Amino acid sequence: MVYLLVVGLTMLVLPLASIAVEFDMSNAPMAWLIGKWFVFWSVGARLFLAGVRQYVQPAFTSRDIMGIESPEVYGLVRELGGANIASGVLGLASIAMPNFVLPTAIGAGIFLAVAGVEHVRTAHRGRHETIAMISDFFVAAVLIGFALGTFFF
Repeated sequence: MVYLLVVGLTMLVLPLASIAVEFDMSNAPMAWLIGKWFVFWSVGARLFLAGVRQYVQPAFTSRDIMGIESPEVYGLVRELGGANIASGVLGLASIAMPNFVLPTAIGAGIFLAVAGVEHVRTAHRGRHETIAMISDFFVAAVLIGFALGTFFF
């Protein structure tokens, strides 16, 4: 239940609330606000929290998301946690360093799209992995859409 709450808040509720508040208070373009706040919440907060959990409690990712019972994969899960922490730090830092938004969106968008594809390929996908898959694809689409919009419009 906590997992679903954190994913729901960081993937949808908090970015949309932040966009609405800043849009009402500034004249920043909507596309910029979408990129800024999805990078901060969905990459910064979400991936940082996920990375810390993967590093400290690798069993949750291996067992409850990936369906792998063997503790032998904990080292690999901790490495994934390190990558998520690194991406999360960039996303969090983007609030103070706006020039981090686009590169973080590109890198995290690709990473989340690949993660989503790997969730699709899993035959034993349970509830937590389905949540991860949906959220990965949704955020990847937002981030990649923002990045492409920046380049083409």
